[in-house]
Amino acid sequence: MSDLTPGPRLHIPIHLRWGDLDAFNHVNNTSMLKLLEEARVRAFWRAGPGEQAPSTAVLDSGIDEGTLTLIARQEIEYLAPVPYQRRPLEVQMWFGKLGGSSVEVCYEVHNDPAAEPRTIYARSTAIIVLVDAKSGRPTRLTQEMRDAWEPYVGPSIEYTHR
Repeated sequence: MSDLTPGPRLHIPIHLRWGDLDAFNHVNNTSMLKLLEEARVRAFWRAGPGEQAPSTAVLDSGIDEGTLTLIARQEIEYLAPVPYQRRPLEVQMWFGKLGGSSVEVCYEVHNDPAAEPRTIYARSTAIIVLVDAKSGRPTRLTQEMRDAWEPYVGPSIEYTHR
């Protein structure tokens, strides 16, 4: 499965769209960024009325409160081509680090949990910074965020293809 030390992770199912494929019949690299973004939004942003969300969903849209969440850096290591499949991919997420105003979000993109053999298609790390929309300055993580996210802190990804 993974060579990382196991720990608590979020498991977010993400369906592929036919348009995510490129001419080589596998998920395009720009589509992979969008799949990771979709998983991140589902994991972090509060659900609307009647929707369900993971226990880590503590962010609002940010617009009302004047806080932006910005991607400062993102890295992806592709381990296997992602073919089109009807069953959702499983995006596993955890935090490598919680900083003062930033978080290191770690991802592994797997095939469907029921599939044999299990395949890890990609690993990724994103550094997300909370920023005050008016001043453009970083703003600190709230205690609510830390309380929700600390159970999911684990080892950062060590990339094999450097």
